[in-house]
Amino acid sequence: MVATVFDVKGLTKVYHTGDVEIHALRGVNMKLYEGEVAVLLGPSGSGKSTLLNILGGLDTATSGTVRFRDQVLTEMDERALNLYRRDHVGFVFQFYNLIPSLSARENVALVTEISRDPMAPKEALEIVGLGDRLDHFPSQLSGGEQQRVAIARAIAKRPEVLLCDEPTGALDSKTGVVVLEALMAVNKELGTTTALITHNAAIRAIAHRVFHFGDGKIVKTAANRRRVAPAQVSW
Repeated sequence: MVATVFDVKGLTKVYHTGDVEIHALRGVNMKLYEGEVAVLLGPSGSGKSTLLNILGGLDTATSGTVRFRDQVLTEMDERALNLYRRDHVGFVFQFYNLIPSLSARENVALVTEISRDPMAPKEALEIVGLGDRLDHFPSQLSGGEQQRVAIARAIAKRPEVLLCDEPTGALDSKTGVVVLEALMAVNKELGTTTALITHNAAIRAIAHRVFHFGDGKIVKTAANRRRVAPAQVSW
């Protein structure tokens, strides 16, 4: 039996703007399993990023429950969520958020200095194929290389979960494939449960399962009987 990493039940999120209520999530139910690659598809405003932020402890739910293994995230206070994010979750966003004055190795080291069981920055960069770019600064790296540094930074603390919000959104197709290959290498080598938001429907082919979002709900879940490598994705 594959262990359940996330168990989400009846999850809602309502934002208030003046007198207006915005229902970002409307009763979402889902499970994510250990070592799984899940792709979240859907139009802007369908709830994907809100869900990912709640799974990552960056946002809180209005109602419903989220379990991470034997912990109930929806009952945690801010201090507990800080520890959860630090010890268990890696984030990759569309924009790389690297510090320009630090080398690739130093950008990754920012995370390893506060982690319980980190890998060496060099090891993390080698996993994403940048073992020969350790001392390069962001300005000396392409967009795809900068994103791979961001992935190395996210995985250097050996997270159980990697949450990726449009990691290829700012990249061309060729560079996007390289970034996806880095994410798949991380999943294979570290067994990290990976959830990836994308607007590019073709990317769904790399996943174990695909969650289709619409109007704050999961409208369809599909399993891939045959996954393809990123290089085979038709952009």
